Amino acid sequence: MSTTTQTEERFADVGRGITLCYETFGDESDPPLLLIQGLGMQLIGWPEELCEQLAGRGFRVIRFDNRDAGRSTHMKGRPPTPGQMLRRRVPGQEYTLYDMAEDTAGLLRGLDAAPAHVVGVSMGGMIAQTLAAEHPDTVRSLTSIMSTTGNRWKGRPALSAYRFLLAKPPTSREAAIARTVQIFEAIGSPGLPKDLDRIRDVAARSWDRDHDRASTGRQLGAVIASGDRTSDLRRITAPTLVIHGSGDKLVRPSGGRATTRAIPGARLQIVDGMGHDLPKAAWPQLVDGIVANAGRAA
Repeated sequence: MSTTTQTEERFADVGRGITLCYETFGDESDPPLLLIQGLGMQLIGWPEELCEQLAGRGFRVIRFDNRDAGRSTHMKGRPPTPGQMLRRRVPGQEYTLYDMAEDTAGLLRGLDAAPAHVVGVSMGGMIAQTLAAEHPDTVRSLTSIMSTTGNRWKGRPALSAYRFLLAKPPTSREAAIARTVQIFEAIGSPGLPKDLDRIRDVAARSWDRDHDRASTGRQLGAVIASGDRTSDLRRITAPTLVIHGSGDKLVRPSGGRATTRAIPGARLQIVDGMGHDLPKAAWPQLVDGIVANAGRAA
């Protein structure tokens, strides 16, 4: 099987003034598999080796920067204040998860990649869920990883995680790298080896690609403004796998269980010892789960 890798950055106009930066791996003739990253993360948050493993299992893999991340379009609005986030009231929020799902649908259609197997992590899982509910013609199968439904009582972060969500963004490259390592030491997998060198490398490259200090706050505002999406998830018809780490402190496993209950026919896969990250030790379980779920759509 050919696994031609095309990792040069490309750009797609997805409408409404939004341009998304993307890369692809694998054979162009293989079924498309779209990877959606989480809060404040860029496309390079999906390790190239993991993308290549998925391409080797017979997929054309697409990873991209969400709006307000990396080299995709950045918005101009002010992020919510910490007080507004804690009260879950974000007046003037410029966009929601529904807009981000619309961006994603535009990317898939523009690349002639719909319907695709769609995989999202954390906020990316929320976007993937919303995409499957609102644009079912674009989703062949859905894998939602370490994500939740928007119900404020499900998947609530541990108290120790709030200091990272509400902290002011760093102002220098060195501080950004140190903050990222600190975050993943706190929320990363407690029962699996952490690759801190890879985390440092991704943090450094992320700063070099983009360091808009307000963008992560705007994305968090989009999550909060979207509210509880449980009723929307009941409309999803794509075969769905929900993957969650047993040790996730940022989105507790109750978020994964709630997602599984909300989506008809969804299956739950708990990865023992995994936290809110993508440790290499968990890749075999993640890849096998994604491939098996895609097979349900055949």
